[in-house]
Amino acid sequence: GVLRMTGLPSDLSDRVALVTGGTGALGRAVVRRLLAGGARVHVTWRGERERTDFTAFLGRDAAAVTLHRVDLAAAAEVSALFGALAAAPARLDILACIAGGFAAGAIEDTAPDAWDRMVAVNATSVFLCCRAAVPLLRGARGRGRIVTVAARPALERGAAGMSAYAASKAAVLNLTYSLASELLADGITVNAIVPTVIDTAANRAAMPEADTASWLSPEDLAEVVAWLAGAGAGVVTGSAINLARG
Repeated sequence: GVLRMTGLPSDLSDRVALVTGGTGALGRAVVRRLLAGGARVHVTWRGERERTDFTAFLGRDAAAVTLHRVDLAAAAEVSALFGALAAAPARLDILACIAGGFAAGAIEDTAPDAWDRMVAVNATSVFLCCRAAVPLLRGARGRGRIVTVAARPALERGAAGMSAYAASKAAVLNLTYSLASELLADGITVNAIVPTVIDTAANRAAMPEADTASWLSPEDLAEVVAWLAGAGAGVVTGSAINLARG
């Protein structure tokens, strides 16, 4: 059976969602929250270990998720993914682009392949998925939703020591704005969430001395993604939603 959480709205009960990066810390929370709302969920993955860990994390709810092994920066693989979605169940209501990556370093220490990787995992993946998703989302009868994940440096004139990451997330944010305008007449909303530091095992390991009191839990973010995906946010588009805990 699909996980049901007391007190959560079930306005996603007839929705089909694709969550890229659904096996990661934030992606898992988003998948679990969409399942709690009753959605059918498709999830992308790359490595075998992440697939097995994700299946174990979901437990009995794994039956409600369809997994797809995809390199999201490879156009042919993304096209094949959406070809499979178009075949069955032949519809898509929600595209949550959660997949991404982070790298820091001074510009002279940033190798060209590190730049390419940031652009590929953060920006190209979103472009390819949105490009392939739009024909399906148009069939959602005004309920099509795209949610992306930007970053504070994309809004705040960049950040020292993470130029490649900041630039790639700025591309995501501008793509979000552009698609919101382009798809308005199709009834497809396009919004970005803009979190501060997310409380994940990886971030705690990377910043062991940090004060985590203001960090956001993945579940915090998942609630906002679920709201943007639901009926209540049908008039919200082209927004960069700042998320922070004081």
